[in-house]
Amino acid sequence: MCGLFGVYGHPEAANLTYLGLHALQHRGQEAAGIVSSNGRTLNVKRDTGLVADVFDGAALEKLPGKAAIGHTRYATAGSSDLRNAQPLTIEYAHGHLAIAHNGNLVNAGTIKTRLEQSGSIFQSSADTEVIVHLIAHAREPDIVDRVVSALKQVEGAYSLLFLTENKLIAARDPHGFRPLCLGRLKDAFVFASETCAFDLIEAEFIRELEPGEVVVVDAAGKRSLHPFGKAPPEKFCVFEQVYFARPDSRVNGQSVYRVRERLGRRLAKEHPVDADVVVPVPDSGIAAAIGYARESGIPYDMGLIRSHYVGRTFIEPQQSIRHFGVKLKLNAVREVLDGKRVVVIDDSIVRGTTSRKIVKMIRAAGAREVHLRISSPPTTNPCYYGIDTPTRSELIASSHSPEEIARYVTCDSLGYLSVEGLLDAVEAGRDESGERTGYCAACFTGNYPVPFETPDAAGKLIRLRRPQEELET
Repeated sequence: MCGLFGVYGHPEAANLTYLGLHALQHRGQEAAGIVSSNGRTLNVKRDTGLVADVFDGAALEKLPGKAAIGHTRYATAGSSDLRNAQPLTIEYAHGHLAIAHNGNLVNAGTIKTRLEQSGSIFQSSADTEVIVHLIAHAREPDIVDRVVSALKQVEGAYSLLFLTENKLIAARDPHGFRPLCLGRLKDAFVFASETCAFDLIEAEFIRELEPGEVVVVDAAGKRSLHPFGKAPPEKFCVFEQVYFARPDSRVNGQSVYRVRERLGRRLAKEHPVDADVVVPVPDSGIAAAIGYARESGIPYDMGLIRSHYVGRTFIEPQQSIRHFGVKLKLNAVREVLDGKRVVVIDDSIVRGTTSRKIVKMIRAAGAREVHLRISSPPTTNPCYYGIDTPTRSELIASSHSPEEIARYVTCDSLGYLSVEGLLDAVEAGRDESGERTGYCAACFTGNYPVPFETPDAAGKLIRLRRPQEELET
């Protein structure tokens, strides 16, 4: 999962992009980058670390021009080192080009092998570079046509921003897995993964790009293309609504906050419990906890306090950091929890280690009972469209029942939201046969909308490490 931001037609394009990336920092903390265009050349600054660490006033002064694109990186393909930081930039026969990508390409391995056999030399391990080489190999005379030619050869999830000396191009894959929004700031056009970035710079939200849409902005204005033919069924990632998007954003036409509140209300109906207080795991569990409390009538309180100087534990790349980060990130409030029967609301359980530490922390603060409620279904399958869950063996729910997981995390009871409840809360539609439409929920159901045709991706999909045979009790 990554954050994208772009500006065309504003004298402070790089500064606005910096602010936009700040608003999208939650989408990736491993690296950040900005590329600007002054109409003649592209200027680039990217590095590992947070946006505020990578950029200062001096760095932004070296990014002149009225157009810029930026990226915050959360590694889902390629290692977490500087060579994979984006936007990627190249100089080739037709000029300069920069690209920023959110998503994952499922056929990148096959295309990369083919390109290497024809002489291409790759500088990174990111799947995004495949698109760069396809553009360089394309024979179409216009950059827009070359981009379209490249995108017709890749499969999977992508929201993309391209920048040349005089054009900004935005694109979403035909299934619309990942969000990408269009806005306006006076005479400038702006693009962002989420609307919260527009709010920060006081830009007007116009609309979300449609699945399969390509938007081109240049001196002639803005134009929209739909070059991929008949659109397949839309498959927006439902986990954006559950966890990744900021609650003050609107994605896929809905308020993220209101969706999460509905998740909590439905959870209270599906898994009621006799308790004294509802406590969220901040920050992503807050809206669902409010919904649970309102539906159940159990008082809501902040029994866990989060330090905002620590990043999101789920997207940190090393397991050792993730384990240590729980205590750095959260602290229990004894005055709220002592002697209480506590309902703890979290958005998901991925590996189970974080939940176990949270439950033990709440018990250590004096809670009599701890009932864990999860505002999504059991995560049983890896995502290959932009979330870093590479093998089933890392997903505790893939090999253990809710009862076994409850014993492992040491809670008194555990309840997950049903798949049907989740899809009702996000207001998923139904087709003529009654099947739910509009969302990808493969991480919960195993129903992958885009098949894996490459040997490496197919191998990842079916290759399971040996699951844990025993869980601690």
